[in-house]
Amino acid sequence: MKKVILVTGASAGIGLATANALQADGHIVYGASRSISALKNISFIPLEMDVTSDASVNSGIEKIIKAQGHIDVLVNNAGIVLAGPLYSTPVDFAKKQFEVNFFGVVRVSSAVLPGMIQQKQGLVINLSSVAGLFGTPYVGTYTAAKFAIEGYSQSLRMELQNTGIDVTVVNPGDFKTNNTSTREKLPFSLTHKQLESEYAAAIEVVEKNEINGGDPAKVGKLIAGIVGKSKPAHRYLVGDFGQTTLPLIVKALLPSSMFSKMINGYYNIK
Repeated sequence: MKKVILVTGASAGIGLATANALQADGHIVYGASRSISALKNISFIPLEMDVTSDASVNSGIEKIIKAQGHIDVLVNNAGIVLAGPLYSTPVDFAKKQFEVNFFGVVRVSSAVLPGMIQQKQGLVINLSSVAGLFGTPYVGTYTAAKFAIEGYSQSLRMELQNTGIDVTVVNPGDFKTNNTSTREKLPFSLTHKQLESEYAAAIEVVEKNEINGGDPAKVGKLIAGIVGKSKPAHRYLVGDFGQTTLPLIVKALLPSSMFSKMINGYYNIK
């Protein structure tokens, strides 16, 4: 069945792959980006939308409703990945991360959901991360924002239980996107050689994993499959087994102190 779908952050990476996969399945897909010029050589419908702006989000939603009458599926994908030591992170830096990754989800969802409630059906797919399921060092504001999406999605699902609207969370591992090249990193500001060395080591692992990550098309294909389900699951893990399923198994089995030490070791913090 053809559906009207909005995908945020559709100019690159997982968002672009998702919009392409949904378009290939015959849906009416609006791919949103804060810069319309970033949406080039695409088959879906481009939509200018800045998820940090109420006016921009409301304008974008109004355009879709005017053209199609409704929105069936919302894929909240827009996000940025910042890095830096939490022990010296300025509040404004953390706010910047949350404004896109969490409040952007809230802003777009709140603009779309009243219409879904009126039509008594809909699907919201929130892109979280494996980083939303356990902490990782030196990308702490990103991790915290993804944890917030987890709680938001669970509570939203409870509130919408009797409305005909499903809420699904997708937790990808590392995939090849533009996060590595566009990431803003806080400079190390303390006089502490050990911590400075650990910061550098952890970010090196993060970026190596991204560069060697999987094809975002795999996530796009998964999301297209979710849209086609009559009753999607609450959560879908996607990515390398060692980054997704295995850590969650180990986390369930190990004491918290041992699991934290294991994760630190993975990021070369001994």
